[in-house]
Amino acid sequence: MGVWIAFLRGINLGKRQVKMAELRECLEEAGFTEIKTVVASGNVRLVAEGGAADIKSRLEKAIEARFGFAVGVVLRSEAELTAMLRDHPFDSLDPKADVARHVLMLDQALPAGIALEGVPGHTEILRIDPREVYIAGYRQPNGRYTEAVEEVLKPLYAKLGKGALDTMRNWNTIEKMLA
Repeated sequence: MGVWIAFLRGINLGKRQVKMAELRECLEEAGFTEIKTVVASGNVRLVAEGGAADIKSRLEKAIEARFGFAVGVVLRSEAELTAMLRDHPFDSLDPKADVARHVLMLDQALPAGIALEGVPGHTEILRIDPREVYIAGYRQPNGRYTEAVEEVLKPLYAKLGKGALDTMRNWNTIEKMLA
């Protein structure tokens, strides 16, 4: 048995609404235990037996069967999330800056040598790891932080092609996942 963290892509957007209590019930019925959801955007910590591919498949099948739509799952083990929390690059940011910290997590490894250019004073790529991209979004005059993220990530998506599974989370959410 191991602790796993599942980040569900695209729930609670538009008509794809899932109440967290119903999600927990669905996952309990699928055999997962010690389920904890964090915020309503599809972040689940759970205990399960098996390897990552098996657990991911079981999660996706259970959610689709229960709610009637497919949901991609980006999965991390407790050890992987612990390493992310320990080794993140956000300490390099000015502590006085009004900045939002985000991480883009991918299901598969990124192509070797991928590089992304940020937008100075707006969106900064802090580091690219094999399956994560760490992003700082600075507050803009309109009050938003991440308007340029899509533009910055366009070269990545062009290289990955359709079918690549990713999901972005605010770093504050990541920090709560093992708490």
